[in-house]
Amino acid sequence: MAEKRGYKAHARYVLISPTKVRRVADNVRRKSYPEAIAILENLPHKGAKILQKVIQSAAANALYQNKQLDEDMLFISELMVNEGPRMKRLWRRGRGRADVLLKRMSHVTAVVDEVNKAGV
Repeated sequence: MAEKRGYKAHARYVLISPTKVRRVADNVRRKSYPEAIAILENLPHKGAKILQKVIQSAAANALYQNKQLDEDMLFISELMVNEGPRMKRLWRRGRGRADVLLKRMSHVTAVVDEVNKAGV
């Protein structure tokens, strides 16, 4: 039987481009939970607010499932930002022409784990 890989949380079909979320995710990946939340609270990006909610949800899952854990014992073991479906919209242009505007969506997955168990 495979070993459990931590506590997960997902945010799916978020209306923001994955590249915009990834540049924020790179700042908090593999950091401790309190440090990551402090970084995300001070960033002005929309992606920071989304990541903060997902990471807090994963930490809440960890604390709910394992009562002996403390917030200081958690760290972000995985933080994935994948591309979701694209909504296609018509963009009106001059002389009766049109272009296609792609509204991109993201799927965000956060996994938190114990510091002692992972050996970090």
